[in-house]
Amino acid sequence: MAIRLLAIDLDGTILSDGIRISPRVRGALRKALHAGVHVTLASGRPFHHMRLFADDLGIREPLICSQGAVVQDPVSDRVYFRCGVPLRLVQEVVDVTREHDWDLCLFVSDRLYVESDTQLVRFYAEYGAIKEEVNLVGDLKAFVSREPIKLIVVTEEEQAAMVNDLLQERFAGRLRIARSFTCFVEVTHLAASKGQALAFLAQKLGVLQAETMAIGDNDNDEDMVAWAGLGVAMGNASAVVKAAADYVAPPIEEDGAAEAIERFVLELCDG
Repeated sequence: MAIRLLAIDLDGTILSDGIRISPRVRGALRKALHAGVHVTLASGRPFHHMRLFADDLGIREPLICSQGAVVQDPVSDRVYFRCGVPLRLVQEVVDVTREHDWDLCLFVSDRLYVESDTQLVRFYAEYGAIKEEVNLVGDLKAFVSREPIKLIVVTEEEQAAMVNDLLQERFAGRLRIARSFTCFVEVTHLAASKGQALAFLAQKLGVLQAETMAIGDNDNDEDMVAWAGLGVAMGNASAVVKAAADYVAPPIEEDGAAEAIERFVLELCDG
């Protein structure tokens, strides 16, 4: 069955070092769009980041943002889906991070808020080509009055697995916890995931599950890759994503995303 909807992750999948998209990947995406395939980006990044990449690539479909907590149109700005983290659980996450002396970043209305502007926070804010403004507040618990889209614990790489596991255990069945980078552990609403957002978008566009393809590399891409009719893991993907995939493409350094698009999307379109 031909692929009618392609969802593709950014960092580690088509974005090298958070900055560059190779000419081959650009060309494959351009050909897919020209062939009439619906193409969306699916990332942990906030909407204002993703719209810039969508504009650059000529993508006009609604974008899956903030780990699937937001589905928003890059042309009209219309929000089709949004689910924030309940305030009572935000308070609990803040308490846990204080207990362990972890650096916590909180996104409200696409703005980044922290209690301390540490080296790790600065690394998160400056990661990639688009820099985040760091807004300091004295007390996150007292500051938050609107449900944030997501919370991010930024930690040392060697501690990230421990942080992820502890949060998974503490908030099991109440919040979604996922590693989006080697040292970023993200916290979202249970209804926020790339897979659930892709299912929502496919239904909105009238596309069957079997007609979807998703490409990703990190743990937060697992359910998207698993849900898609054709799930593709990058060669540099985590073991979790590779286990969920139908196909493992070459790594990002070898333009694996382009290879998968050429093989599974463009060859059928040409045929």
